Amino acid sequence: MTSSFPDHLRYTVEHEWLAAGSPATVGITATAAEALGELVYVELPAVGDAVTAGQVCGEVESTKSVSELYSPVTGTVVEVNTAAVDDPAVVGSDPYGAGWLLRVEVSGTGPLLSAAEYRAHVGS
Repeated sequence: MTSSFPDHLRYTVEHEWLAAGSPATVGITATAAEALGELVYVELPAVGDAVTAGQVCGEVESTKSVSELYSPVTGTVVEVNTAAVDDPAVVGSDPYGAGWLLRVEVSGTGPLLSAAEYRAHVGS
């Protein structure tokens, strides 16, 4: 695996990442993107939707499989990455940059891992 895990991010065991802030940014990890392969479809919640930490908030579909997205936080969606919806390949090619998925005004967080803890979780 060639995955990298930026230290400034926090991670879920379901392979999402969270960049803290107001709003916080959510995406899928490079590990998830590599495992999925070529992404062909991204379904995200709408702006204004509530998301709950640990609950399904969307899905990504690749040529291999469909995977659910789990929100790392509880809050209200304030922005979705329409570029990723329009061109899902960007999620795979730049998961920590242009391939971010949504921004959430956070009211609470679920269990999150540090980069080192996530690295150990995925066995890198």
